[in-house]
Amino acid sequence: MHRKLIASALAIGLAVTVAACGGGHSVQSAGGARTIDIDMRDNDFSSASLQVKAGEQVQFVFHNKGAVVHDAFIGDDAAQAAHEAEMRASSSGTEHGHDSDAVVVEAGQTARLSHTFDTPGVTIIGCHQLNHYALGMRIRVTVT
Repeated sequence: MHRKLIASALAIGLAVTVAACGGGHSVQSAGGARTIDIDMRDNDFSSASLQVKAGEQVQFVFHNKGAVVHDAFIGDDAAQAAHEAEMRASSSGTEHGHDSDAVVVEAGQTARLSHTFDTPGVTIIGCHQLNHYALGMRIRVTVT
């Protein structure tokens, strides 16, 4: 009995330690899909990298804790470059058209974006508000 209590206490302590030392985002499973919370701050995402499995669907919940609008666009390097050009060409610099792999999040707001990572390799989540991507506001997603 004493060993079971010690094992339980160690398991709880480990869970608290893992939660406290996380990479700035929380991950929850929901019926086979994952939900990942990402904090957006001025020129920064709470996580610089993530790992997912090919075929996995992820529900991202973006929390804009910054003082300005942010966005999240999912795509490879070529798609990021094209999206950056599109954003610079738009009159407001915040328009995403009808892109299903992008979301705009106003300061203090939260938005969801669901994406299935079909192809192994590297995918990027980037913010393309003025100069944010150039300043490194991106998440490297490794798809295995």
